[in-house]
Amino acid sequence: MKLHELRPAKGATQKEKRIGRGEASGHGGTSTKGNKGGQSRAGYKRKMAHEGGQMPIQRRVPKRGFTNIHRIEYKVLNLGQLDQLSEKYGIKEFSFENLYNNKLISQNDKVKILGNGEVKGKFTFKVNAVSEKAKAAIEAAGGSIEILG
Repeated sequence: MKLHELRPAKGATQKEKRIGRGEASGHGGTSTKGNKGGQSRAGYKRKMAHEGGQMPIQRRVPKRGFTNIHRIEYKVLNLGQLDQLSEKYGIKEFSFENLYNNKLISQNDKVKILGNGEVKGKFTFKVNAVSEKAKAAIEAAGGSIEILG
């Protein structure tokens, strides 16, 4: 086999369909778009979620509940995680800066401490919210809490 004898495998390539090039091409007249209607015209866009007259799925499925626009989303840290995070990242003060620098939270996150688990070390906290149980456990372990506004 020589370089000039190379060809694609049989059936691997197809001839381009040239539409709108006269009746003799076999793709003239309506240019394979059928007769009349929006779909045969230039600039046609199908409407989003249009199902050809059938009731669209977003109208068939029942709606439930609502989204509270005033909800505050917190990144949650449980007391049981604090000792592991302290060992892994060398954190003694759980502030926004320390958590952000160690990539535990993103820039716009708010942090809340919850009381699941036990706290063994003496830690300082500068967070947005703390549960009552967590607050009692942290203060019993000798830690301090500052709630940010």
